[in-house]
Amino acid sequence: MGARDMAEAGWVWEGLAFDPGLQPTVYGVGEGVEYFGVSGANFLFHPNTPINLAKLSHVPRVTADISKWVWVPAQTETGRYTYAHSRQDDPETVIAEAEKLSRLSLDFPNLVAGFIDDTSGEATHDSYSTDTPRQVREALRSHNPDLDLWIVVYTHQLAEDLWGDWEDQVDVICLWVWKSSDLVDIDEHIARCRERFPRQRLVMGVYMRDYTLRAPVPLDLLEIELHSIARHLEAGVLDGYSILCTALIDQHPEQAEFIRDFIHSH
Repeated sequence: MGARDMAEAGWVWEGLAFDPGLQPTVYGVGEGVEYFGVSGANFLFHPNTPINLAKLSHVPRVTADISKWVWVPAQTETGRYTYAHSRQDDPETVIAEAEKLSRLSLDFPNLVAGFIDDTSGEATHDSYSTDTPRQVREALRSHNPDLDLWIVVYTHQLAEDLWGDWEDQVDVICLWVWKSSDLVDIDEHIARCRERFPRQRLVMGVYMRDYTLRAPVPLDLLEIELHSIARHLEAGVLDGYSILCTALIDQHPEQAEFIRDFIHSH
């Protein structure tokens, strides 16, 4: 596989995110795509508005979140005010955002999909029903029938009954290994996901940070994952991979450089 092929298959999460123990990033929306040299952006953490989506007008392919990460005011220990992240993933919000994104896509032809992160949270609301996934898909395609629906699935969730509601409505599974120590079994995880979702395209998530440890993903485990991704892209099992995220490039520079160098050498 040439470097161009690996770059064409890549996505990066774009948007300002605050993670425990990390400082605000100096990288802005759209700069992750340029840093890694990939052709896709997953836009999250901010409202879907024309002015925001215009920040990604240079990116060939963009998805935008419809289970919305939102900013809420918070007070620090010193009494000063800041903002914190929260997520609105109730079905009403997701359906409304899907319809909104469908309308916006008419003015932004590089907008190719709506993105749900994380999907299991939606099912915890009382208003969720087995018909919710169909309603989300219909809203997403209400103005643009070509839009895809992406959902996040973690490897430790693959056996859950929830996915039966979604399997006929989803186009792309974005698969994530939550604990970096489990990356040693990534080939098995991908095979299980392929078996569970035989029709959908698969995009493998790439963490730079292990959120269970609040520490960078060790480079040896990151190398195992990237080599597996390259093999599965070559074999046609994976459709792509998605890096989380632009906001971590300056927080975990070793991991970011390692991923960038791998992309350009494969």
